[in-house]
Amino acid sequence: MKHLWLTAYNDIIESLRARWFMVYSLVFGGIVVILFVFGLSESRVMGFTGLSRLLVTYIQLSMAILPIFVLITTVRSVAGDREAGIFEYMLSLPVSLAAWFWGRFLGRFFVVFLPVFMAMLAALVWGVIKGSAIPWNLFIFYSALLMALAWCFLGIGMLISTLARSSDVAQGAAFLTWLVLLLFLDLILLGIMIQENLPPETAVAIALANPMQVFRTATMMLFDPQLVLLGPTAYVILDNFSQAGYIAYAVIYPVLFGSLCAAIGYLVFRRSDLP
Repeated sequence: MKHLWLTAYNDIIESLRARWFMVYSLVFGGIVVILFVFGLSESRVMGFTGLSRLLVTYIQLSMAILPIFVLITTVRSVAGDREAGIFEYMLSLPVSLAAWFWGRFLGRFFVVFLPVFMAMLAALVWGVIKGSAIPWNLFIFYSALLMALAWCFLGIGMLISTLARSSDVAQGAAFLTWLVLLLFLDLILLGIMIQENLPPETAVAIALANPMQVFRTATMMLFDPQLVLLGPTAYVILDNFSQAGYIAYAVIYPVLFGSLCAAIGYLVFRRSDLP
């Protein structure tokens, strides 16, 4: 355990010094600043006002930005170290493969989730200063969703990085993975399946296997409990999940999916020719 936490700490320190982390932090911090500048905290849409309105917009933007940032930066973790010859140096140290792999995973999760959470926390602090009502339920729920989304795509990124033999291939595979998941948002490709007489329940089940779709539907459920925006698809979802049940699914499923991908990545990493 000591080596695991030391590896995580070392990865955090390296990431904090990297340029990508500075850009990553500026992106999410800049989103909050821009939303304040454009007055979204003062607007009213569908009953959401103040910070509630800002958080709703912020979570939608995070869904588009967070996965690709996590994937691109993570896939270079193992593939880049393999190219740089770091594995040969690592194997000469008294650090187990499990401690190194999971230490990197935990350290990277802290780094990718911290700017996203701090941006939301900064918005709440500013709201307290301005005397706005604090939507604690939205803050807690959105924090849990973002944590689950970051964990999920971090696991996918670690799996890709162990399978790819070069950082260029890993980045290409990461972008392709993100693009495929993005295409399945709102049943874009599933519309073709329905035209081919695929049962609606099967189409929705395929859609809800997509972590990005699960995340987006859960965020919609807070301001649209009946999921009117999804049309007839909402009946299939609400008949199989209650509102509380789907929210729990939206948090638990991405975490389990990311953990499974990371576990498979570790098995591949342990059995591969490291040097």
